[in-house]
Amino acid sequence: MTGSPARKGAPSRDALMRAATELFSERGYDRTTIREIGERAGVDAALIARHFGSKALLYVEVLRAEHGDSAPLDLLTEDRLREVAERAERRGPVPLLRVAVQPLSEEGAQEATRAALHARLVAPLRERFAREGRDRPGLRADVMVAAVAGVLLARHSGAFDDLAQATVDEVVETLLEMYGS
Repeated sequence: MTGSPARKGAPSRDALMRAATELFSERGYDRTTIREIGERAGVDAALIARHFGSKALLYVEVLRAEHGDSAPLDLLTEDRLREVAERAERRGPVPLLRVAVQPLSEEGAQEATRAALHARLVAPLRERFAREGRDRPGLRADVMVAAVAGVLLARHSGAFDDLAQATVDEVVETLLEMYGS
C-alpha cells in the first residue's frame, strides 16, 4: 500500500525546501539556479516544477515557511523595515520586491508573489493607517510599499551611487525619517 498522494513526494519536497532556503539565503534569488537546488537536495531538479510550479513559486513557499502564518509588523516599524531591507541585501532583487515594480513573466508566479506581497507588506500597513484614521489607507499602503520596494531594488541597479554605498541601517534610518516614523 502506498502513502497518500499528499505525502508521497514529501521527502523530496522537504529536501527541496531546505536546499532552496539555504541557497536563497547564501546566494540570493538570482544567483541560485534550479539545478543547484536539486543538487543540494539530492533530487532531480525537475521535481521543483512538480512540487512548486517554478523557482519563483518555490521562493514564495520558502517565505511562507520562514514567516509562518503570524501577521507581520508593518514597514513603518523599524525592526520590520530593517528585516525586509536586510533580506533584500542578502538575497538580492527577489520576486516579492520585483512584483511591486514589474510583473513576473509566469502568470502563476505573478499571482502568488503578488498575494504574498500584499499579505506580508501591504495589508499590515493598510491596517495601521486605517487604525490611525488616515485618509485612503489602501493608497497610502500601496505608495509606501512601492517606495520601499523601489529603494531596495535600486540599491542593486547601479544607478544610484550613494544609495548603493549606504549601509542597510542608513537606508532604514532615511526611509523612516522620510515617512515620519
